[in-house]
Amino acid sequence: MNERDVLINELAQGLRPMSHGIEWFDGLGLEEQSEVLLFLRHHCVQARAVAEDAPESIRRAGLIPTHTPAVLISRGRIDEQLGKIAGLAPLDERRKAFRLLIAVLSIADARRRERFCSGGCSHWWHRLSAVA
Repeated sequence: MNERDVLINELAQGLRPMSHGIEWFDGLGLEEQSEVLLFLRHHCVQARAVAEDAPESIRRAGLIPTHTPAVLISRGRIDEQLGKIAGLAPLDERRKAFRLLIAVLSIADARRRERFCSGGCSHWWHRLSAVA
C-alpha cells in the first residue's frame, strides 16, 4: 500500500472529493498519469466490473454520452474497453478517463464488498473509513 493506492481508494469510496483527485492527477507527469490509468483499469477488472456498470459510471463521472471514454465503455467487452480508456492520450481525455475509471471502481468494488466482504475481509482498502 502506498499513498497513490490509498488516495485512489479514498476517491472511489467517496472519502475524498473528486476535485482533489483531479488536482492530484493533473500534477502528475504524462508517464505517471498513464501508470495511474492502467492501475485503475487493473483494479476495475479485479473488482469484477461489468458492462451494466457503464451507464451509472458515466453519470457519476459527470460525463456526457458522447465523450470518448463514455462511448468506449458503452461498447464491447468491458475489460477490453477499460484498456482502451486507460490508453487515451490527450490530456482532456485522460482527465475524463480518470473520473470514469474511479466511478467504475467505486461501483464494482461496492458490489464486491456487498457480495463477498460483508462478513469481513482482509482487503485493507475496505477498512479506510475506519482509519480516515
